[in-house]
Amino acid sequence: MKVLVGLSGGVDSAVAAYLLKKQGYEVIGAMMSIWDSSALPSVKEKGVNACLGPEEDDIESAQNIAKTLKIPFKVIDCRDEYKQVVLEYFKNEYKQGRTPNPCIMCNTYIKFGVLPNLAQKAGIDFDKFATGHYAKIVFDEPSQLYQMRKAKDENKDQTYFLYRLNQKNLSKTLFPLGNITKDEVRKTAQEIGLSVAQKPDSQDFYCGDYNDILQFPVQSGDIVDKSGKVLGKHKGIWNYTIGKRRGLGISSKEPLYVIDILAKKNVIVVGGKDDLYSQSLTARDISWCSIQPTQEPFRALVKIRQQNDAAFAEISVNNGIAQALFDAPQMSITAGQSAVFYKDDIVLGGGIID
Repeated sequence: MKVLVGLSGGVDSAVAAYLLKKQGYEVIGAMMSIWDSSALPSVKEKGVNACLGPEEDDIESAQNIAKTLKIPFKVIDCRDEYKQVVLEYFKNEYKQGRTPNPCIMCNTYIKFGVLPNLAQKAGIDFDKFATGHYAKIVFDEPSQLYQMRKAKDENKDQTYFLYRLNQKNLSKTLFPLGNITKDEVRKTAQEIGLSVAQKPDSQDFYCGDYNDILQFPVQSGDIVDKSGKVLGKHKGIWNYTIGKRRGLGISSKEPLYVIDILAKKNVIVVGGKDDLYSQSLTARDISWCSIQPTQEPFRALVKIRQQNDAAFAEISVNNGIAQALFDAPQMSITAGQSAVFYKDDIVLGGGIID
């Protein structure tokens, strides 16, 4: 069986390719090119822990990995699609006072969509697509559905970023790192002589100032308290997200946090820490991963951002809109981020927080 592996130039995808080759698959490496210097001419070098930025070093690293593993390698130009899908989404969400998650959109539409599709159009023949993500895919016999499950290494689990993958995606995808830990990955890389064995992980999609990407003109407005009293001025709502405390430029006896962003009024609302807590959320654009779409209420663990622990909630879905009522109030529920539903270690699905 032929497997196309998405190489990034990092250790995870490199070891994923190695393990698949060791298991007897015919492995082809491909790297998606997403960097367009004309879009961000001021950026001259890439942040150490970022995905977006000049790619020369990563391409060279991926080429060396392919050479070491003795597998074919090709760079796939995904720049136009990335710009249209991910960067435009990123800009539009911030313009509306929301906080986007570009990694989820990139995985859903570019890495697991555009990349394999363009590879096929380029004449690369393969049966399955694989990446170095920490997640598992299991075929569940009773339901006759593929299930995405959390990785063995829960500290590295990336299912939050992958919840929008559907049954078609899961049926054609392999995650070789789902049952091993990060330490084991680095040890394997060291043993087989990969130069990226100790390469730092990418932890954000861009390490610079987001205004490099947004390029919005300064649009000042009011910062107000819950009663509407003006406390200060902001220089653009896109510079703020729910829970932000530092850099507000306001003097106060008690710490103040951003508790709401009123995009249509161009207003930032601040309040105390207690004002950040909410017991419910609404999510739109629901995507089901491991189960059939359901209108029946159900109980699940809900994760509202990658860094947060999942919390129990009662969920009801109506016309593609989900309402989640948490057992305990959650801090800084943020519009634009994703709410992902879990049953034990199974990813049920999720949606975009409204």
